[in-house]
Amino acid sequence: MSKIHIRRLTTAAALAIGLFAGPLASAAASAWAGTHDTPQDTEVIQLVALQTQAEALDHGKKGPSLGDERTVFEDVYRDGKKIGDHSVVCTYVSLGPDALQCVGTFSLPDGQITAQALLHLPAAASIDIPITGGSGAYSTAQGYVHTVPAGETERHLTFHISR
Repeated sequence: MSKIHIRRLTTAAALAIGLFAGPLASAAASAWAGTHDTPQDTEVIQLVALQTQAEALDHGKKGPSLGDERTVFEDVYRDGKKIGDHSVVCTYVSLGPDALQCVGTFSLPDGQITAQALLHLPAAASIDIPITGGSGAYSTAQGYVHTVPAGETERHLTFHISR
């Protein structure tokens, strides 16, 4: 893939779930306050994700082509303490205009939360990713994850969960 397309795909994956280089200081990994209005019956969880691994996979033709992938792994923090992790895989499903199908899983102390989105490029500054399910305490989870990048490898996440 060309350098510009790798950057676009990295940003897209980071924005999408779960997708997205700030310093790893504990202050950077502190909780972040969201700005959306939330119904009273919705649980709000605020976390910070720090990317630890990422890889672009160029399948088929050199450069962006259908099926090319970006995988991202992140550590997830609450109040500066690591409490879980997150993985996301985004696959090119359209070119001109570019679109990625992204599927991710958050592994948290009380269970897992899954989320999925179709992301059109260029990606917006922040994205609401629909929650598609979960396990454990999140087995009936619905809602969305509001994700905001805070540098190349850090994202602020606000989960809005109803059950």
